[in-house]
Amino acid sequence: MARGKLRIYLGAAPGVGKTYAMLSEAHRRVERGKDCVVAFVEHHDRPRTEVMLHGLEQVPRRELQHRGATFGEMDVDAVLRRAPAVALVDELAHTNVPGSRNAKRWQDVEELLADGIDVVSTVNIQHLESLGDVVESITGVRQRETVPDEVVRRADQIELVDMSPQALRRRMAHGNIYQPDKVDAALSNYFRPGNLTALRELALLWVADRVDEYLNEYRSEHRVSRIWGSRERIVVGLTGGPEGRTLIRRAARLAEKGAGGEVLAVYIARSDGLTSASPKELAVQRTLVEDLGGTFHHVVGDDIPAALLAFARGVNATQIVLGSSRRKAWQYVFGPGVGATVARESGPDLDVHIVTHEEVAKGRGLPVARGARLGRARIIWGWGVGLAGPAVLAVLLNTVDLGLANDMLLFLAVTVAAALLGGLLPALASAAFGSLLLNYFYTPPLHRLTIADPKNIVAIAIFFGVGMSVASVVDLAARRTHQAARLRAESEILSFLAGNVLRGETSLEELLERVRETFAMESAALLERVSDVDPWTCAGRAGFGPPLERPEQADVDMPVGDHMALALTGRVLPAEDRRVLAAFAAQAAVALDRRRLQEEADQARTLAEGNRIRTALLAAVSHDLRTPLAGIKAAVSSLRSDDVAWSEEDQAELLEGIEEGADRLDHLVGNLLDMSRLQTGTVTPLIREIDLDEVVPMALGGVPEDSVELDVPETLPMVAVDPGLLERSVANLVENAVKYSPRGRRVLVSASAIADRVEVRVVDRGPGVPDEAKDRIFEPFQRYGDAPRGAGVGLGLAVARGFAEAMNGTLNAEDTPGGGLTMVLSLRAAATRPESLPAGEDSPEPERQTLC
Repeated sequence: MARGKLRIYLGAAPGVGKTYAMLSEAHRRVERGKDCVVAFVEHHDRPRTEVMLHGLEQVPRRELQHRGATFGEMDVDAVLRRAPAVALVDELAHTNVPGSRNAKRWQDVEELLADGIDVVSTVNIQHLESLGDVVESITGVRQRETVPDEVVRRADQIELVDMSPQALRRRMAHGNIYQPDKVDAALSNYFRPGNLTALRELALLWVADRVDEYLNEYRSEHRVSRIWGSRERIVVGLTGGPEGRTLIRRAARLAEKGAGGEVLAVYIARSDGLTSASPKELAVQRTLVEDLGGTFHHVVGDDIPAALLAFARGVNATQIVLGSSRRKAWQYVFGPGVGATVARESGPDLDVHIVTHEEVAKGRGLPVARGARLGRARIIWGWGVGLAGPAVLAVLLNTVDLGLANDMLLFLAVTVAAALLGGLLPALASAAFGSLLLNYFYTPPLHRLTIADPKNIVAIAIFFGVGMSVASVVDLAARRTHQAARLRAESEILSFLAGNVLRGETSLEELLERVRETFAMESAALLERVSDVDPWTCAGRAGFGPPLERPEQADVDMPVGDHMALALTGRVLPAEDRRVLAAFAAQAAVALDRRRLQEEADQARTLAEGNRIRTALLAAVSHDLRTPLAGIKAAVSSLRSDDVAWSEEDQAELLEGIEEGADRLDHLVGNLLDMSRLQTGTVTPLIREIDLDEVVPMALGGVPEDSVELDVPETLPMVAVDPGLLERSVANLVENAVKYSPRGRRVLVSASAIADRVEVRVVDRGPGVPDEAKDRIFEPFQRYGDAPRGAGVGLGLAVARGFAEAMNGTLNAEDTPGGGLTMVLSLRAAATRPESLPAGEDSPEPERQTLC
């Protein structure tokens, strides 16, 4: 069955109109005859949104009981039985009530999609998992309900429902989003103009990045090489010289002028060694561009202008920033330079900026001085000089008589010039042609190809031999220079690869991206299989293009051992490049092994932690739980014994001992179960508004009377907590304080409001805890000091902190003035809790931008 399609309405904040837009889309589809049902939509008592539900079939919700309350969740089984063409599912990031089919609503949606049902859903930008820390730093609110980014990325359509902060605040003020008694608190906290503007920017940039990904995929699939200037991408061409820092800063300023500007610094290493770069300077420039928010790339290319333009077009760049040439005026005889060539070949869709700097015209080493492989232009010039030079020289020498010796020296000079320019073959041709001309025009008998004087035969032979020797030496020097330059380029790449490892860029995907960029490939993938008969699987991939099923399908494949290969697509590499590719392939295998070892280490760490917990549990069961059981068993046996006649006082004492032992067992087992829930991450708080004076007194039932002094003012604001978790946390804190308080000194439990938080303080006058041990006392199975084994298993404070953090609060220990320990439980006031931000909308005409 074909997988269903997912369409998501994405908003920057509650109230922008996502649910309304989704319901409007549903009505349009129903009018077109589409089978569309409402699987789950929350209208939050907003009249306009509720009206939009009229005329749409709604699948009944599943009723679930949790903590004495009834909750309605989406009935996945009912929707699957109904099997509509389209299902509407609101609030994609919602956490389902315990007992539901799945823990998260997006997992319910995955089941519907797998069954071939199209789904239309909604989500706010603050619920994306990767943006949790960013949103918390902006709004001060930590979102407990999140959805993995990959779930939203895989959506077939993402439609941005946008609204300006001013319009959203007006809608809030008119009572279209929250109830009137909550409007003022919302406008002064979460819905501040600055918060809304920042969230709107996050949503726009996130959607823009998704558009960019889709655009790159489309360009790759359709082989589009022409630049589409959808956003400003600025490529900075670096030579490794000191002017690179100036170019990077200038490019960063250009990028800031356009929305979503991006800077990509690229260093192109030529295999012929014509560019000399300082590794230290390149490292500094790399750090600079990354600090400015850009990326650094390393590419190999024999033709620097062509490689730079190919890279720019490959990343869909709109501008190139280059520095003015450092060559002196007379050095331009060797060519127009990289800047001029790039500007000439860039075309109308790519702007080139030539930036001046302090190193302009200060000179740089000549390429010829370092030796180079003979290029096409030099070979053409060599053949021209080797063939035309002797002929022109013969015409000139026919007008003047310089003697045979001087004539031979001049022809030898032409042969040497041909060798220096074109190498061996042009020099050999020049020597042979020059010998014929000398014989024909200048050795008796003239104008005949015979030689009368034997001395002239020796002279011409020596001339030919010297010409061949010079040509051979020049060609050998060129070859050795090219080999040295090639090795130099390879060493630069390998040192760069080693630098990546030292800098921590050791992930397989990053390494494959470096391989793709270095060799200018379309894609790079690491394939592996278990044995010779098993199919190949992809362990990692970078770039675009269709996935590879076998190494043979790639343009280049480099084996790594018997059952692994690095496969590249894009072009065929020359044999000399495969040596460097082999180093990359070996490093890729190491990166894969390292990743798997890290995963195994994480699993081992998890197992070790589980073993530690189990060992502590066994210790607790063997002693702390056994002691009250032994006491209960002894008391019950005594009461049932017929050998002793117990008085009423004795019976009452034994029954009291049984009751105390049972209570102690209940407390220990409760803490063990709570710790187990915290360790497995199954604590799901049900947050609601409540007054502290409704919960805190109930937490004092497990301590002796007159051992606690309570000071909780009735004027405190309500807190957003799970009452059950709060009661358990306070109870553990109070029991711990009473346990360590001196006899006759009562524990103080007080509460106060500070800014947008409410603090509960549990103050004792016991021995206190030194600063270095304050964090350790919150670890599981920890007892401080010489506490007896019967005092508990050391889970009370760990459970209290775990429950506090689950409710978006904190628990810390402080010194009590005058001696003792104070536990500070900080909770969010109800006006600023995340759950006060429902995600339903009722915009009559939301402004929308569509991402296909």
